[in-house]
Amino acid sequence: MIRQKTKISLFIVLLVLALFSMAQAEVLKPFVLGKTPPGSMADVVEYAKAQLTDQGFTIVGSYVPFPAATVICASLPELSAAAAAAENGGFGAAQRVAVTEVNGALQLSYMNPAYLGTAYGLGKLESVSAKLAAALGHEQEFGAEGVKEEKLGPGKYHYKMLMPYFDDIDVLNTYPDYETGVNTVEANLAAGKGGTVKVYRIDLPGKDIYVFGVGITQGDGPDSGDKDTDKEILDIIDFQEIRSTPYLPYEIMVQGNQALALRGRYRIAVHFPDTSMAGAHGFTKIMSSPGGIKKALEAVAGK
Repeated sequence: MIRQKTKISLFIVLLVLALFSMAQAEVLKPFVLGKTPPGSMADVVEYAKAQLTDQGFTIVGSYVPFPAATVICASLPELSAAAAAAENGGFGAAQRVAVTEVNGALQLSYMNPAYLGTAYGLGKLESVSAKLAAALGHEQEFGAEGVKEEKLGPGKYHYKMLMPYFDDIDVLNTYPDYETGVNTVEANLAAGKGGTVKVYRIDLPGKDIYVFGVGITQGDGPDSGDKDTDKEILDIIDFQEIRSTPYLPYEIMVQGNQALALRGRYRIAVHFPDTSMAGAHGFTKIMSSPGGIKKALEAVAGK
């Protein structure tokens, strides 16, 4: 009887410890709201670029996905090193920052390095977060109720059963060699294939890997065809008071002799994990988006 009571007591202790551990698990959110200075869209964009540069970032590109937003992309040596060290880590090689006009006011926001670094296998990227906070401020994290760190990493996070994981990569095209792949993507972006624009190009150190930032600014229009453009997608799923514009742009990674991309269903879901399946702002409203995104990226890859 004493042994049985001991076993029960031990089970209770272990259960309490497990529940305590779960309660202490860090919850990460996708985006960070910075401190927005006064001024016009152009003023705030230039301010953000200058602040990032002062903290050691290199501005690799920017674009206007739709009239109310500007997206800035930057590289940083420690971010590039982390991306080069992780399998398919190049998808996280660029730090994304956005200035978005919402109801007449501007919001300065950026992708949370701790969130994306965990999701893409680059680590928590504490030094990147510290430099961003010093450059742009850190008013609050937003974009979801949050995902527990241990459920976010590569091979772990997926939105629903049968949805893709980070590791489920789309091979957009295969080339005779690395140089052919890079040159093909460059040429097709310059030509605007698939309704795209080139935002940036980052070379990962010590690797035959180039990462391209790709905006999808043209499509079939908001009332027909694939819901694939930057504006069409965000008009539906990015509706909260604080906007998640640093979701943009997409990435094509030329690695070896292949052009690769994250699957649209994974990439949308990991950036918007609280999105409902149905409803006015649900995934059913953008069912054609993953296919439309892939089609545009395949056009850039020359398939």
